[in-house]
Amino acid sequence: MGIRRAGAAVTAAVLCAGLAACGGGGGSGTDRPARSSASGRAAPASASPSPLLAAGPYVALGDSYTAGPDIPQQTGTPAGCARSSQAYPALLAARLRLAPAAFRDMSCSGAQVAELTRRQVTSDGVNPAQLSALTPATRLVTLGIGGNDIGFADLVGRCVSAGLLRQTPCREQLTSGGEDSVEARIVVAGERLGGALAQIHRRAPHARVLVVGYPEILPADGASCTASLAIGAGDVAYLRLKEQHLNAMLRRRAEAAGAAYVDTWTPSVGHDACSPAATRWVEPLLPSAPAASMHPNARGEAGMAAAVLTMLGEG
Repeated sequence: MGIRRAGAAVTAAVLCAGLAACGGGGGSGTDRPARSSASGRAAPASASPSPLLAAGPYVALGDSYTAGPDIPQQTGTPAGCARSSQAYPALLAARLRLAPAAFRDMSCSGAQVAELTRRQVTSDGVNPAQLSALTPATRLVTLGIGGNDIGFADLVGRCVSAGLLRQTPCREQLTSGGEDSVEARIVVAGERLGGALAQIHRRAPHARVLVVGYPEILPADGASCTASLAIGAGDVAYLRLKEQHLNAMLRRRAEAAGAAYVDTWTPSVGHDACSPAATRWVEPLLPSAPAASMHPNARGEAGMAAAVLTMLGEG
């Protein structure tokens, strides 16, 4: 999900400390899921691009799940946003045959909803407010954001620590006193997103706006993650449920704002971070493919691109 890279690194460090060594390389409705092959690689779209979309301009907004940190080739400025030429915005632009001048990728690793309207200071450069790229001429906008607003990286780290140190399950810690602190964060994130979507429509009144959800990060069978993530099965189920609630909020806010919601969860089921390396879309804490931990790899970004293309009628 849109995880702050620093948070993901801390999570990996916690896991490494517990294991003593690190190895490996390197989130209902009428939405139609993207097609995928048995290997988990998204099937290429075959239809020709529509004239409207081919004309652009297209602006991509979002966090690290949009940017594609550590997936070759890293490109764009500032370097601290960690955008990839294989992330779904770049794949969409290529599929729609957009000229370079008709495509702006403003996504940035670590971005929260607030970074849509204010500059973001990264470890290597400053990213302008993402909405600054929108104009009345913009015809397509994709937005994938919200994970950082609920602190998903910190949640993973907390659950890893609880598992390694045999503490009280993080699910119980986060729901103590009868209130679920993560649910409260999702509500606040939704309010912020509603305001941001209103601004997008004001700045780009003729654009088709797509809110892109998060792919499946953790599986339904939490026991399969115990070895690779050191998280108890109960906490895996809790984190998975919170991601589903985040996606449900994204869908509601998109539809309320007159935007479309792109379901990337459905086509990614079975390709989570605990699935076999040859088919997974999301890398585990210790990646085996070039990608940030707990983030989509190139296969996952291609799958997300296919889901967006399906929504556009291009799949």
